[in-house]
Amino acid sequence: MSASTASSPSNSVAGLMDRYATQWAAPHAVRLALGAWRADLRTNDLELAGWLRAYFRDFLADDDAAPPAPCQLLALETPPQDLGLRYATREPDPGKTKVKEEYADLPDGRVVRKRLTGMVFVFGEGRNLALGPCRENPNQVVNFVNNRFIEHKLHQGCLLGHAAGVAHGGQGLALAGFSGMGKSTLALHLMNHGLDFVSNDRVLVGKDNGDLMMYGVAKMPRVNPGTVLHNPSLAPVIPPADREAFRALPQDELWTLEHKYDAFIDQCYGPGRFRIEARMKGLAILNWSRAGQGLNVAAVDIARRRDLLEAFMKSTGLFYEEPEGAHAPDFSEDAYVDMLAGCTVLEVTGRADFEEAARVLAGFLKGEGAGA
Repeated sequence: MSASTASSPSNSVAGLMDRYATQWAAPHAVRLALGAWRADLRTNDLELAGWLRAYFRDFLADDDAAPPAPCQLLALETPPQDLGLRYATREPDPGKTKVKEEYADLPDGRVVRKRLTGMVFVFGEGRNLALGPCRENPNQVVNFVNNRFIEHKLHQGCLLGHAAGVAHGGQGLALAGFSGMGKSTLALHLMNHGLDFVSNDRVLVGKDNGDLMMYGVAKMPRVNPGTVLHNPSLAPVIPPADREAFRALPQDELWTLEHKYDAFIDQCYGPGRFRIEARMKGLAILNWSRAGQGLNVAAVDIARRRDLLEAFMKSTGLFYEEPEGAHAPDFSEDAYVDMLAGCTVLEVTGRADFEEAARVLAGFLKGEGAGA
């Protein structure tokens, strides 16, 4: 292990769970169903439970009397906690410079601490605990839930992709892109063509009875003001007064703003438009620029264009724990090429034109052209 801890007997996931579960009662439940995956989250904070139910409203389990779900999570609203651990850090992902997380490996799992917020996440051997100022950082609790889902799918043999996703008639299209290419923005433009939303920033790709499947993550897209102003469907996301203030900004400044808004799919596009899985018909990789000329969408052989895989492959990160007693999963470039064999891969080049790209890619997904 690359991070060590003090030698106290409580420095285990089981010990920490016992300590905090005993100290704080958690009577408020949120039951989730992400496709076939079920999770029960319990918390000591009524406000947090209400916020999570509203956030996950597309994925609430409809049977409160059902047996306990296979995945159990505990989210405790507390002041920031010092667990007495010595944390280590990893190099940030490519394109990132700031280290936001630190971790400690325990005999039966791992602890991840968020430096900025003081939130702590403890997980291993089926135990999952979010601890700290959860009410102030509910999106970090959302991410923790989704990371448990991602780990579950990886254990089933899926590969993780850095991509958004949309679907039509049960057929899915993943949208990857090099940094700043606008895959999430394009996904929301595609929604205007009657498509369903599958995922904002992560997809999992795997085989099910011979079919190539893509699975989304239950996280709402987070959009910047420039995205909102150029997509009328997103109008409910920003109050009218703020919208006018953003309209007055220069375009370059508008697109580089760090301010983000949650865009709830049902609020912007109508109920029932967030689907968590689909058969994977294609992968579109954005390799365009604002200074490009025209727009070109062309099928490529990913085995020969491995340079494009960098835009899609995603490391598992600190919240992934390898399955017990199994060979290490293969997340190599070759594994991605093999998984995508038989899937149409499209490279999108030229000028970044979201409306035109949405028209062409919607046509592909509906069987109307562009390599359909």
